[in-house]
Amino acid sequence: MKLTKPIAYRIYSILGFAFLFAYLLSFLFEGQVLYGLLEHFNADASLYITGAIAAHFAGLFTGGFVSKNIGSARKVMIFAMGLCVLLSIPFYFPPSLLWAIGLIAAGYASGCAVAAWGFFLKAFTPKNERLRSCADVLILSNLLMIAINVTSTLWSPFAALSLSLICVPLGCFFIRLLPVALESKTPSSVRNNESLRSDHPLWILALFVFIITINSGLMYQVINPAFDHLTGLVSWYWAVPYILALIILRSIPLNKKRSSVLYVGMAMIMAAFIAFMLLGRKETEYLIIDTLMLGACGIFDLFWWSILGEMLDHTNSSAKVFGIGLSANVLGVLCGGVLGMVVTSAGLPGAEIAVIALCVVCVTLVLLPPLNRRLILLLKSHTYLAAYDNMSQSQQTDIIHKIKTLDPLTVREKEVLQLILSGKSNREIAGTLYISENTVKTHIRNIFSKYDVSSRVELVSTLLKNQTSE
Repeated sequence: MKLTKPIAYRIYSILGFAFLFAYLLSFLFEGQVLYGLLEHFNADASLYITGAIAAHFAGLFTGGFVSKNIGSARKVMIFAMGLCVLLSIPFYFPPSLLWAIGLIAAGYASGCAVAAWGFFLKAFTPKNERLRSCADVLILSNLLMIAINVTSTLWSPFAALSLSLICVPLGCFFIRLLPVALESKTPSSVRNNESLRSDHPLWILALFVFIITINSGLMYQVINPAFDHLTGLVSWYWAVPYILALIILRSIPLNKKRSSVLYVGMAMIMAAFIAFMLLGRKETEYLIIDTLMLGACGIFDLFWWSILGEMLDHTNSSAKVFGIGLSANVLGVLCGGVLGMVVTSAGLPGAEIAVIALCVVCVTLVLLPPLNRRLILLLKSHTYLAAYDNMSQSQQTDIIHKIKTLDPLTVREKEVLQLILSGKSNREIAGTLYISENTVKTHIRNIFSKYDVSSRVELVSTLLKNQTSE
């Protein structure tokens, strides 16, 4: 059966990124191949691992400033992938300065490449299919990682390194098959003002991602070393619960029950650390702990990957949004890893370490409800702004008169309100109306009071949600 171009492009995009991500998971980003090579040469792992993660975070965070459109994003991905192969060659030889340089440079380049894929996710996957595309990428890359990990354990880390490097040109091949002329349109209200500035949903999501992934860093540094003696089992089973969670969630619409799924993940993380505190270190105990922990990781990863996919429709800087969103994940792992190193070096028993991890989980539980509500409201507001941008001038004017206020708006307040609905910031409003920012803030406070709302997000939602549902 011949595939249509949209379907083929979507598959090429998924395959290209999945092969790159398999290389990251198996080698560069705390991968089993890297640990196997470090162990083979009896090298100090902590410095190399921390440097690679920090560089990857920097690449994700700044990658959006390099990839300005889908054409430059493809160039960034192809160049970065070629650079990663070149920088990985020194790992066939004994440790040297080239190892540190290679990990840091490849970590940064791969971060830029991952961020650049945001343009391809937006361009080649319809909005209602992005959750499945993200799940497909994570499932395929983790299956490839398992095959590489088993090769490293049962055969040789050098053979596994070769397999991980083969993935990179394969990914590059599929990325090169994608066209660069296709560019998704973004509403002008969003182009004029990428977000609601201080209420940007990306920063709210990033805060939540950062806090929850501290537990992942703790897991790498505390739970995984406790089962080092189960090398064969760990090499193939470690990511299996993660993949199963993704397969299950891929078929379930998360739009209406997203928060309930998050609570399931939180409960699984708590149960994992409690089990680590109470159970032994044999095969059965490992299966229980890993199933709970990695299953929860699958839930959370798909949650924020799919949210980032939704956000791409509300920005003209897809690489920036995608990269910064995922950088919060890496930063959480980095901070959790440092915390794990500290508590491990302090000689704390497993029970005390589990208590520390549970405290982090409890903080996340407290933050989860308000963050989730705020995030949903912000995403809805972006949708309303896009709908407003497509309305006629008369429809836009009718909106302001349609919703009753506690007191009538002044002429100037109506002007300010129309500019708010156009997506403009306080500074842009001040420039348009030739007034000071303080005066703009005063008008906005008055508008909030008259509509009985407390933020721009609530204001936009109040004004536009009834209009867009008609």
